[in-house]
Amino acid sequence: MTLWTLFSYIDWILFILVSLTVSYLGVFAITSLFSRHSETPKAKKENRFIILIPTHHNGKSVMMTVKSVLGQSYPMRQFDITVIADQEEEMTLFHLAQQPITLLTPTFEKSSRIKSLQLAINNLPQFKIYDAVIILEAGDVVESEFLQQMNDAYEAAGTKAIQAHKLSLNRDTVTARLSAIFEEINNSIFRRGHISIGLPAAMHSSGMVFDFEWFKDYLQVAKPSWADKELEAMLTRQHIYVDYFDKIYFYNEKARQADDFNRQHRSWIWAQWKTIFRNIRFLPAAIINRHYDLIDKLLQWMLLPRMIMMLVIMVMCIIVPFIYMSAALKWWALFAIVVLIFAIATPNYLVDDKWDRTFFLVPVVLLSPLLNKFSLGRKLLNKIDLQK
Repeated sequence: MTLWTLFSYIDWILFILVSLTVSYLGVFAITSLFSRHSETPKAKKENRFIILIPTHHNGKSVMMTVKSVLGQSYPMRQFDITVIADQEEEMTLFHLAQQPITLLTPTFEKSSRIKSLQLAINNLPQFKIYDAVIILEAGDVVESEFLQQMNDAYEAAGTKAIQAHKLSLNRDTVTARLSAIFEEINNSIFRRGHISIGLPAAMHSSGMVFDFEWFKDYLQVAKPSWADKELEAMLTRQHIYVDYFDKIYFYNEKARQADDFNRQHRSWIWAQWKTIFRNIRFLPAAIINRHYDLIDKLLQWMLLPRMIMMLVIMVMCIIVPFIYMSAALKWWALFAIVVLIFAIATPNYLVDDKWDRTFFLVPVVLLSPLLNKFSLGRKLLNKIDLQK
């Protein structure tokens, strides 16, 4: 096999893999333009909520979340708050103890969200009855109408699971802007785009509402090692539709440092692959039974992560012309298509004079741990003002 033949194989394999991901994103970017929800009607019933906030070494962030939830216009008799403060500092626990909430302070040998949620559900008073459970995470901030909007949505949706719209609190560095843009692209493609054609929305790790009894049953079988995606897989396998409400907002601060961004995304990618391995065995039955929701979910998880996809495209656009110019044309065309898809999926408020620059710096953000090891790389990071 000649060197040229080897390069040709690698080039086409990468191009096909990336093109499949781009095609999937393109379809749902277009469907995201057709929003299904209009104004949510006012609910006749005031559901009773239990709000669970698991936290682990989050300090001031969890206090910010608790205070925003306590500032709701929804009647306080209709909701309770439980904070599961795993290994928090004493001062944080002291301030939390002053709030009208239930505070649990476990010290798990190996911490996990599932363990925290199981502890919270198992320690709820037997005499209290709840209709639904809301999951938030430390650092989330909600507006005063959040619970009222969630109650209206829960009644209107007629399903056991709904997802609210997550927004970024900050866009003060290149990394934070990139996180905010990709968050909204995910909202457009994997949530609004999906519900527009009747497929269930993808879930965040917070801003979620579940039927209380269903969630309680789920925690009885959930394993401590399960990631958030496993919850989504369980809902899909049980034919429970996840609805998405684009006009119910909650906010969270994005990572400002590239290293934090990369660490977070590596964790998400690893969790996604673990979920695929646990659920891929259901694919043949889903195809036979025409369970399109589960087929779509498994295909979605098998896509290349958006950051890796962008890195591959940009690297190939730069390298391939030096090897064989005509082979680069397809990569340039694919890059133009990706930029168009992302432009369609990005809300207008994020499209400013920094939008293009942010995308071109994707490789630098991804490679920042490597660049930081070399003086030339550190100079490059400082030159593009990555952290300011």
